[in-house]
Amino acid sequence: MMYSTSIGLDVHAHSIKAAALVHETGVLIEKSFGYDALTLCEWIKSLEQPVRCIYESGPTGFDLLRKLQAQDIVCSVGAVSKMLRPAGDKIKNDKRDAVFLARMLAMGNTIDVYVPTPEEEAARDLCRAREDLRQDLTRAKHHLLKFLLRKGIIYEQGCAWTKTHKRWLEHLKFSYPDEQMVFEEYLIAIGDLERKRERLDTVIKQRAQDLPWCESISRFTCLRGISTITAFALCVEIGDFGRFKNASAFASYLGLVPSLNESGGSSSRGRITRTGNTHVRKLLIEAAWHHRRQYRAITLSEQITCLPPAIAGKVTDANRRLHRRAVYLTERKLPACKANVAIARELAGWIWSLACMQVS
Repeated sequence: MMYSTSIGLDVHAHSIKAAALVHETGVLIEKSFGYDALTLCEWIKSLEQPVRCIYESGPTGFDLLRKLQAQDIVCSVGAVSKMLRPAGDKIKNDKRDAVFLARMLAMGNTIDVYVPTPEEEAARDLCRAREDLRQDLTRAKHHLLKFLLRKGIIYEQGCAWTKTHKRWLEHLKFSYPDEQMVFEEYLIAIGDLERKRERLDTVIKQRAQDLPWCESISRFTCLRGISTITAFALCVEIGDFGRFKNASAFASYLGLVPSLNESGGSSSRGRITRTGNTHVRKLLIEAAWHHRRQYRAITLSEQITCLPPAIAGKVTDANRRLHRRAVYLTERKLPACKANVAIARELAGWIWSLACMQVS
């Protein structure tokens, strides 16, 4: 569809700066608003139709997009990382940002981000809240261990945060009341966070049984290193796996492919690009470590037998292939972290394949 007007929106919590570029005349119309979708819609409808709007992805999310679409206004959210600004442009403000977006949209130089449904976004918020809680729990545990280290108290009977370690913590006593209070507060904070994490885990496991995610989750959890919580996060973060044309495109979206610097006859590859969805990339890298361990097919046999034969065969091939690959890279003396990223990249390809595989 051909549009007569391109509108760039620089959106903030309390303000919106708009710039409308009329294609036929080249006239640029600028306007400022509060965060008021209704007033913005009235102004947009007063311009030469049809129009298309765009604003950058960021902390304001998709609320404005949904409000504009409800008024039958075509709107999209552009990927910030794909918008190349002139190297000589050293002045940045809301007005310039809105004009820049309008011009990029008119030239077709924008790439839209995937917009989740409200249900997908709610489930995504649940997963991200769980990830935030996990980080808070790790930080709280570090606070306690570093407090004990300052006092010269070191646990030497094995790994930390096992049941034995927790019983050892419960029997610690300190000479000064202030130290005892600090220690107990750290313990209480850790206990509270663990209980919150358990509550979120319970809700996530219940939601994982709902449509439309249950089928993909049942496939993903048959891969080594992927639990129900990880599989649920993959589904709600990615949404539609079919929007990627192949496994390589999916791995590239996650930032798991090597960077490339090629000019003339020279070509060099560097570290992974680390673009795209950071949360999913981290989940896959964590899951990839499991494929270094000894492979025992019997541990997953009960889950795999519940799948259709074609899917079960692909899952088995994936687990065997990933383990062989991990062993091969280890035998080549490749650094462990570098080898693990390579396994995570291949794991991403198997996940895309399983998600897109149709069973007749």
